[in-house]
Amino acid sequence: MLEYILIIIWFYFPAGAANMAPVLFKWVPFLNYPVDLGKKFSGQPIFGSHKTYRGFVVGILAAVAWLALQRYIYNINPSYALIDYNSINIWLLGFLMGFGALFGDLARSFIKRRLGIEPGKPWFPWDQVDFILGAIIFSYLYIPLSGDILIAAVVLGIVLHPAFNYMGYLCRVKKNKF
Repeated sequence: MLEYILIIIWFYFPAGAANMAPVLFKWVPFLNYPVDLGKKFSGQPIFGSHKTYRGFVVGILAAVAWLALQRYIYNINPSYALIDYNSINIWLLGFLMGFGALFGDLARSFIKRRLGIEPGKPWFPWDQVDFILGAIIFSYLYIPLSGDILIAAVVLGIVLHPAFNYMGYLCRVKKNKF
């Protein structure tokens, strides 16, 4: 069972890297423009000023970088791989996972703004699964996985996301604990 969980975490880790990268690289002034260009919808920001083009670029690049690392490790020890990393296009899968993770986060932000929930305020369980749902949907276009793997990935997102956020808080990378 533990091996099964580790394999799923390993496969979707590029999505997690894409989700973390915008926070880790917020100090970079490159493309620091809001995705919604400051526009409003129904009197509320569409996404908010904290959702930037920089986040999308560094998030997608982080997903591709992690897939390159996974390919390298796969060639040393393929035992924990869900797929054959040598037979996939890491640029395509990295883009799909990275864009999917960030698109899921963007969709959640859009809904939170419509509901009047401020940026950074918790919204369980959507704060925990937005990125993994987006990554699942977009990467499924290239690598369709079984339903049990997809469900396990969502459950793992709900369970592990708070732990990663708390670590980010302890490292003073994030303002909120969860």
